[in-house]
Amino acid sequence: MDVLTGALDALFHFDLEMWLVLVVGVITGMVVGVLPGLTFVMGVLLLLPLTYGMDTDSGVVLMMAVYVAGTYGGAITALVFRIPGEPNDVPLLWDGYTMTRKGRGAEALGWAAVSAFVGGLVAWLTLAFLAEPAAQVALKFGQPEYFWIVLLGLTSVLLLVDRAATATMVSLGIGMVVAMVGVDPVYGTVRFAFDNETLRSGIDYVPVMVGIYALGHVLARFGERFAAEEIPDEPGRVRTTLPTLGELRRRSGSLARGSLVGSLLGVVPGAGAAVASFVAYGTEKQFGKDRANVGTGSPNGVVAPQAASTATVGGAFVSLLVLGIPGNAATAVILGALMLHDVQPGPQIFTTQPELVSTLVVALLMSVVLMALMGLVAARPMIALLKAPEAVVAAAIVVFAYLGAYAMRNSLADVWVMLAFGFLGFFMERRGYPLAPMVLGAILCPLAERFFVTAMISSGGDPTVFVGRPLSVGLAAVWGVAVLLLLRRWVQQRGSRPPGVGVGTTTGQPLNNEKESAC
Repeated sequence: MDVLTGALDALFHFDLEMWLVLVVGVITGMVVGVLPGLTFVMGVLLLLPLTYGMDTDSGVVLMMAVYVAGTYGGAITALVFRIPGEPNDVPLLWDGYTMTRKGRGAEALGWAAVSAFVGGLVAWLTLAFLAEPAAQVALKFGQPEYFWIVLLGLTSVLLLVDRAATATMVSLGIGMVVAMVGVDPVYGTVRFAFDNETLRSGIDYVPVMVGIYALGHVLARFGERFAAEEIPDEPGRVRTTLPTLGELRRRSGSLARGSLVGSLLGVVPGAGAAVASFVAYGTEKQFGKDRANVGTGSPNGVVAPQAASTATVGGAFVSLLVLGIPGNAATAVILGALMLHDVQPGPQIFTTQPELVSTLVVALLMSVVLMALMGLVAARPMIALLKAPEAVVAAAIVVFAYLGAYAMRNSLADVWVMLAFGFLGFFMERRGYPLAPMVLGAILCPLAERFFVTAMISSGGDPTVFVGRPLSVGLAAVWGVAVLLLLRRWVQQRGSRPPGVGVGTTTGQPLNNEKESAC
């Protein structure tokens, strides 16, 4: 079925329940984006228990709407109060808040709304027009090709860090070890169970994510006694002024560059909106037409990172649906929801579940439209949410975290796993270890192992199967280049590292730590 024809048909079949799901998802995404510390990843995680009793389409659409709106919600408070709701909102401070201090806050809000809308449209175009052709290519992949792709995804996690490469490797290694616990799915061998029935059944990555992201964050904020930047008593006359067509033409290059960066990095496992936002800002600073003014209150410094943040959604969903590989923590949760509903992502999903794909395509477009409308009319109410006591919000997070962990398999074992990883996430973040590599290691390691083992079995133990076809040779060459880049950077950093800098230090930016405080 043609994707656009199917999407049009799905739109006409949207009932009141589906529209309600979309509206609730967008509102939730905006709310978690506005509140500092509550990220869109947490929003998707906390809504996961609600999807257990829903049909597949409604559940996935709900989480998609939260994800889309969450990439934009925090921009409002970042521009008005210098309080970024999400890590990807940090680059907006450097020009957006400067514009606000110069009396151009309404203009900054307008550029953020338009950029989020354009980035969302690019995300929709990416999903609508590139997903199915990518699936046709992916159908030609065998087990060796999939192994190289997953291995490249694991390697890309290390490529995206700055100076904390060792800490990232440790975090990635923990995730990979966690994934090995339990029964080997190919040979049935029990690994790392230590005669414990709970460990024998394996550790699901969803309780791990709930623990490190939700519970770990609450523990961290509790340790800080919920200290926060003082917020003005009144949000003031918060307005949004949309740019004219002439202004849009002048900033079209920034919109295009930011959207392109977001679309490309959305596919890369471990990148996500935060990395795309920083990369887009850096690209604008280096190559933009107005690069001399970026950092001093230029709209380009708002346009590029915001467009990139929202554009990542399309690439992340292409990677999820076509390859079954989540591009970030949010799509990892959505992957878990799909699997709970017995839907296995992969290139075959376009033939086995065409209605679901069409629903997601139209839901993404509607989420973008609703997000933009809400950003224009609901800025003041969203800012008023900052007055909610953070201790009350944290208590609600804990309740939803427990419900989510237990409801997955109706097992207290998952609750204990969530608790354990909540404390682990707390201590890792305190020591400067990024959390996203651990999640991606737990998700991608079983895939890499499965593809490797099945390829070896099918070839009778011949390792040349991994370079037996031109496609696998090309992917192996790409992975080799990535490893060489890693080694080169490691050698350069060894030569320039100051004394006393070691594992766990925070001299570099953690990899897409979705709840990193950046106030």
